Order: sequence, then C-alpha cells, then structure tokens
Amino acid sequence: MKKILFVFLLTFFVTGCAEPEQQQTEESTDNIEETQEELEFNEEPIVIADNLDIPWSIEKAGDIFYITERGGHIVKVENGVTERHTVHLEQELSSMPEAGLLGFVLDPDFPNTNLAYAYYTYEKSDDPYNRIVTLRYENDQWQEEDILLDNIPSGTYHHGGRLKIGPDGYLYATTGDASVPEIAQDIDSLGGKIIRMELDGTIPEDNPFTNSYIYSFGHRNPQGLTWATDGSFYSSEHGSSANDEINEIESGLNYGWPIIQGDEEREGMVSPLFTSGNDSTWAPSGMDYYNNRLYVAALRGSAIIELNLETGEHQEIVTGLGRIRDIKIEGNTLYFISNNTDGRGNPAENDDKLYQLSLQQ
Repeated sequence: MKKILFVFLLTFFVTGCAEPEQQQTEESTDNIEETQEELEFNEEPIVIADNLDIPWSIEKAGDIFYITERGGHIVKVENGVTERHTVHLEQELSSMPEAGLLGFVLDPDFPNTNLAYAYYTYEKSDDPYNRIVTLRYENDQWQEEDILLDNIPSGTYHHGGRLKIGPDGYLYATTGDASVPEIAQDIDSLGGKIIRMELDGTIPEDNPFTNSYIYSFGHRNPQGLTWATDGSFYSSEHGSSANDEINEIESGLNYGWPIIQGDEEREGMVSPLFTSGNDSTWAPSGMDYYNNRLYVAALRGSAIIELNLETGEHQEIVTGLGRIRDIKIEGNTLYFISNNTDGRGNPAENDDKLYQLSLQQ
C-alpha cells in the first residue's frame, strides 16, 4: 500500500488579531514556527466526496454519509455518488458569521425512523437565536418536525452548535456565549453551556440543576464532543485570542469562562486537560476518540490534532489540506471534512472534501 509522510507541528500558530471587544473568531492567527518529526501512516487520505459547500457535521449510517452544509442542505454520499438534499426549516437561516445549519446527528434507529436531530441559527425580530429540532427524511428531502429546544442565545459570533448522542442515550449540545461572556456563568441562561436532554426534548431527572437542560457551564464557544470507551466525556472549546481548550466534562461543573481561561486556576472552576497556550490558537471544532487518544479538527491549525490521554502529549497530523471542521472515527478509520469554503480559508480545486484515513500504524 502506498505510504505518505505527514508532518507533525509541535509548536502552533501565533495569534495576531482578535475581534472587536477581544472576541476571537475562528480567523485569529499569524505565522508558523515548525519543528518536524515524521510518522508513516498506512495510506494517504482518500477523497470520498468533493465540492461540498461549507460543510459542518459528519454522520454515517452503514455505508452512507450525511453531511450538513451551513447554507441549509444535507449531502448524502453513497457508493461514490453525492446528492445534495434540501432541508425545509420553519425559520430562515441566519446570515450571521459562523451561523446556519450546524450540528446534526442521526436517530439511533434511523434506518427505521428516518429521524435526525439538528441545531440551527435563525433570526427573530432581527436578533439571532439557535434551536434544536427533529428532522424527518422522506423522498430525498428533510423536513423540520418538532422543536426540542428554542431561544438558545446567539449573536454575531459564538453559536456553539455541536450535537451528539451520548452513551447514556441522551442528546447533548454545545452552546456558545453569543459574544456576551458573562452569560456563560449564568445558570439561568442557556448560553455558554453544554446541555443535555431526552431525545423527545424533555429534561432528564438526573441533570445537575433542577428543571434545567444545563449539564456544565462556564464555556466560551465549545464545538466538539466525544466520549472515551470508559465513559469519560470530553469537549473542545475556542479560547479568546488563544487558550483554546480540551476539557473533561463532568455533570454540574464550572469551566471558568470568562473568569479563568487556559491554564489559569480558581477554586470551584475546572482548568482544561490541554490548552493551546497564551500565544497560540487551534480553533478546535469536531472531535472523536480512538485508542486512548483524542482527535480534534483544527480550523486555524489547519490540521487534525492528536492528544494522548496517557502521556499528555499532543501533535498535529494530516496537515496541508486547509481548515478541518469535523471528525468521525469508525473502527480504525478516521473520516474528516475540510472547511475552506467558509470565507476564511483558501479553497483548492473541488473544495471542500470528505476524506478517510486509516489510523493503523
């Protein structure tokens, strides 16, 4: 089998810009300093689908992929054939930066129910909000069916948006601070949180706050969720100008934003397992787990970051393909999507693309 050498970058992008009011977008970075090591993978990335338009989430049922596009489509990829299906939503998608049709997860019994769950940003009275809904798939179209949770705070930036069904069977979602940092500490606000619900949208009885969807709080803009085989729960989170975080999530805990960030500590608040540091940014998005390692899509890092939970070491893999938005691991195969068409990258020919790569070494 053909082999390819991937570059590991052991120092990261140095940030040089921030949004107004110090709110980092996924854009922040400047130059690269590199030290290089080499690792052989058993194969180079294989392109499964191309010409995707700002893709955001990867889902898979059997051999069929379903990929959300922020503009309001779900792309079906089966046996090398790509079909773009319309998603009929009750509200018009927001045109705010980073907004649109974001998180997406298939029902556990999707082949029989044709049901999925989606997270999208819309505008009401000229203000943006996020909602979580069910979608029904029929006749190569998707139709919004039920609203599970509405009026999740949104803003110009920081919508959160990742959806996952946990090993406990509950639906989890990440929400951003909507560019209003203080709401991340407010347990009466759904902004800046990881939230947890039954698949019918009701509140689980064992959630940590009474009659609340909130599972954890003090988050800035989390965009990745995954679980280890032992049930440990992890999230990726965009920092402010730097200090991107990978956190281990536990019920009811406070992850500090905006009071602490990065390696800072304060009693009653949780510091991250990994951080990009004070002078660099990854802009981490989707993530997954394999063999005691976390694999994280890095937008500004333009790579997939491998984080070793045993040693605490981290390194970058699969560089040179631009911005990476989401990751899905099945068996020992890693699937990922580039995100160069979102206005912040430099699209190559036929971008964006869905790739696969073997994790066996």
